Amino acid sequence: MGDHLFEFLLRQGDNTLILSHRISEWCGHAPIIEEDIALANIALDLLGQTQMWLGLAAEVEGAGRSADDLAMLRDAWDFRNAILVERPNGDFGQTMMRQFLFDAYHVELLNRLANSTDERIAAIAAKSLKEVEYHFERSATTVIALGDGSEESHARMQAALDDQWTFAGELFETDAGDHALNDAGIAPLPSELRAGFNTRAIAVLGDATLNIPETTFAHSGGRSGKRHSEHLGHLLTQMQWLQRAYPGATW
Repeated sequence: MGDHLFEFLLRQGDNTLILSHRISEWCGHAPIIEEDIALANIALDLLGQTQMWLGLAAEVEGAGRSADDLAMLRDAWDFRNAILVERPNGDFGQTMMRQFLFDAYHVELLNRLANSTDERIAAIAAKSLKEVEYHFERSATTVIALGDGSEESHARMQAALDDQWTFAGELFETDAGDHALNDAGIAPLPSELRAGFNTRAIAVLGDATLNIPETTFAHSGGRSGKRHSEHLGHLLTQMQWLQRAYPGATW
């Protein structure tokens, strides 16, 4: 059970860590100053969640590593984030569609984890949920405004949805470790989150006048570490360079 729990915690922490870094890349580059500040705050929220998830992962592992070690000293093949969150930002529409799809999943997950039999996980989920409900409300509102906006904004959002949709499916993949944690009441099966995700997504995308792609294909490999995109390696090179260049540096 310990290995399954460690893997689960890495998945949660890696998702929020990598997405946080991606969003932070907009700092100083967002279309308007309000978006610049909002995206920076969301990135900080996700980074704070990362500290809790990876801190607990390090505790469960019991190998003397810290949350910082797990974030800064692992290579790409050791990461367990979904491929969706490591994808490049693209234009603002691409970023907000990626955020919306992840938020719709994240709200469903945290709602279930708040009732986990593991009190540590339940506490992290309950605290994170307050932030993520706001993230979802904001990304959903933005997707609707842009999707149901001008001809150009609608076209860009439809292109973003067409591009991102097949990456969202990985979030609901379920393996033996998921079943073990579910049997213990620790975490829900990812596959059980799909119905709630669909309800949220269909409602918002309908209001945004966007068409959900008619495909059941889903990219996979990130959650298991078997396959990441080439973009993760480039991201880690930027994110980890200081710790790699000056091992053990503190301030």
